[in-house]
Amino acid sequence: MGHSKKFIAPGAWFSMEYPMAWSEFEDAEGSFLFYNPDTWTGNFRISAYRGDATYGKDSVEQELRENPSAVRTDVGGRACAYSREMFMEEGTYYTSHIWIVGMDDLAFECTFTVRKGASVAEAEQVIRTLEPRKADVKYPAEIIPVRLLEIFRIDEAYEWVEKTVKEVQKKDFQGIEEDIPHMQQLVDEGLIGPKKKEGWLSLGIVLCVILANEIDGWEWRTLIDGNREAPILWHVDSGRWVDPMKLVWSKVKAGEPVDLAQAYLSVLSSNL
Repeated sequence: MGHSKKFIAPGAWFSMEYPMAWSEFEDAEGSFLFYNPDTWTGNFRISAYRGDATYGKDSVEQELRENPSAVRTDVGGRACAYSREMFMEEGTYYTSHIWIVGMDDLAFECTFTVRKGASVAEAEQVIRTLEPRKADVKYPAEIIPVRLLEIFRIDEAYEWVEKTVKEVQKKDFQGIEEDIPHMQQLVDEGLIGPKKKEGWLSLGIVLCVILANEIDGWEWRTLIDGNREAPILWHVDSGRWVDPMKLVWSKVKAGEPVDLAQAYLSVLSSNL
């Protein structure tokens, strides 16, 4: 990924690249927030809206008409309406730089909030990489840095397995290898119905959580493959990756027995 990281929005309807030092943080629904958590250089927020074929261009023109402070500009070939707002917080002046960007049937609202006088070069570079993704185009599968959406899914899976083990078996759950037999007991006792996809996926995700806890070098990523957007575990040194879905749910769909310990060992025994 070079000196930048790629973000593909949930629903895979646009992509962009952002600085390696930035991370995604929780924001309002429909808005995505990025900044450097170690050395703050500004908050970058982006929201996207889809309309008819000229929606992007029309949104820029509407902003120019209705916002007296907006001016027409171009950032990397992307037509924009640019404006800025200043405010003070706890004795410090800040500026929110705002770009309404029009591209085909998409309009983007990008804001970069920085200390007064600070550079906006990082934000402009992100805007230069904005790309709409068309619904009728089959894009190659991509593995990108893990998004908040998948982090939430991982957390939900772990919390569900932990809660279920504690309630059913009265056992503590710590996310380590010794917990795998307790997870297997949920399978053996038939506590997850054969059509309960989310429960089986949760078992696969938690197997990967245990793997990452026990063995260095594994990190979470997001897989974008057609309509599928899912967390996977990526081995940093080898580039090998493990799909939680294939560890458990794929076996259930095929009518095969589920042996969690064997699935875990199969990953460990594979060459990295």
